[in-house]
Amino acid sequence: MGISFDEAMAQVTASGGQFEVGDAIINGAPQRVFVNAPPNLSAFFNLAPSESTFLVYEDESYTFAQVRETSAALGAALVDRYGVVKGDRVAVAMRNFPEWVISFAAITSVGAVSVSMNSWWTEDEMDFALQDCGAKVLIADDIRIDRSLAACSRLGTQIIGVRLAAVPAGVDAWNDVVVPGTPMPLVEVGPDDDATILYTSGTTGRPKGAVSTHGAIIQAMMAFSCRAAAERLRQPSEPSSTPPAFILIVPLFHVTGCVPVMLGCFAGGVKLVIMYKWDVDKALELIERERITNFVGVPTQSWDLVHSPRFAEFDTSSLRDIGGGGAPAPPALVEKVANSFAKGKPTIGYGMTETNAYGPGNRGQDYLDKPTSSGRVVPIMQIGIRGPLGEDVPIGERGEIWFKGPNLIRCYWNRPEATAETIVDGWLRSGDLGHLDDEGFIYVEDRVKDMILRAGENVYCAEVEAAIYEHPSVHEAAVFGVPHERLGEEVAAAVYVKEGGTLTLDELRTHVGVRLASFKVPTYVVFFQEALPRNASGKILKRELQRQITEV
Repeated sequence: MGISFDEAMAQVTASGGQFEVGDAIINGAPQRVFVNAPPNLSAFFNLAPSESTFLVYEDESYTFAQVRETSAALGAALVDRYGVVKGDRVAVAMRNFPEWVISFAAITSVGAVSVSMNSWWTEDEMDFALQDCGAKVLIADDIRIDRSLAACSRLGTQIIGVRLAAVPAGVDAWNDVVVPGTPMPLVEVGPDDDATILYTSGTTGRPKGAVSTHGAIIQAMMAFSCRAAAERLRQPSEPSSTPPAFILIVPLFHVTGCVPVMLGCFAGGVKLVIMYKWDVDKALELIERERITNFVGVPTQSWDLVHSPRFAEFDTSSLRDIGGGGAPAPPALVEKVANSFAKGKPTIGYGMTETNAYGPGNRGQDYLDKPTSSGRVVPIMQIGIRGPLGEDVPIGERGEIWFKGPNLIRCYWNRPEATAETIVDGWLRSGDLGHLDDEGFIYVEDRVKDMILRAGENVYCAEVEAAIYEHPSVHEAAVFGVPHERLGEEVAAAVYVKEGGTLTLDELRTHVGVRLASFKVPTYVVFFQEALPRNASGKILKRELQRQITEV
């Protein structure tokens, strides 16, 4: 290895360069920022070469020029037909389609706020989010329209339908709305204007809308690029004639799919190959066919890739980076990835919705040397390890991980108390426990929040418990995670049935399944005929229940 991490960072962030770093006040707090950042996302959308291929989906292919032209036409429709003005919320609810990308570009270019709706949500969850954000327009596919027609009718939200077999009453078809050749309306948008709302699962049963500005998203995107530039200085790769190409294997409604993958490709002029949903054999076919260089997902997907029985059938030699984030990767997986590809290197990132996915990163030899660490950050972000009273703790000692940087969300939508609890003097409380070593590597050890991380999806125990308690036969319930080799964690529940009540596993799963997204439905359930174990203060002993299940 040639130069140190600090030396590489000093070079790429030097005065006069693309990633020059300076000081600014953001949301009332002093921050280190990339001073040459564009003012808004629209400026990024116009950087890529027009005739280069941008999106590939099934047998469809779109150049950057085609995506920009269609985005302009949709932007015009939003303003002229639906009366969308700067600051209005426009929700997007669909699986991974090219129209998702086009919608995002159109919405943010006209100064509106793109609201990402989770495709797994039930009718009730869709209803809540549409009302919470006050969406003026919903752009959705057929399944999501079915789940939101009643809510949109009640709320007065207008609907644009994407790839519909039939057009329901009250819905406008995409092709009738988007008129090719219509120019994008000119709207002045600055770095402090809101750009996105991404919903995060709530600890009290309802999700919170994390609001990000144009500036925050752009700073996160530049941070990813800055780190990549520094890593190229430290760990140069062999020259390659294969142009960069990403495969989209995570949902666009997730911050990882939206910011570092989709927006990173949009800004960098990089081909993005879209998967409708995760399928490991299909992914291997696309990696070979499209000469994919970057594979960014959750560790579960890297696991599926390298353990596929068909792995050796496909040419994966184009891959350069394999990994992502969303959960810690087992050290054995890091080594397996390192040994499975001709030139590909394992990577990991530790980001959150609240940080626009940017955070510490680990790659290549650093990752092999420290496979349990999530890595280090670029200069715009600071990491603090704090004790229970918010005090700094010494290097090596365990505490809550706090982040500070211009890439943080502005607030939680209409949740001032939650905002004040999470963002303190410009610092974001992650809710994770960990420590730093003397080289600045972060190690994530546990969570403060009562949360399960299942294949990159956050499942808050209180939300699932609230759904279980709605069943008339339930007296007590406790939800917790249990280890799972592929998914990281799986959802488990202990349920004390009321005297005289009856409840089966299938009945409970069906009951929860109509209220919450399927990934939140408990896989493992243990029924108790007596009160659940508690400590002296009356708190249910979830670790004891977890131990009982894992030992069965």
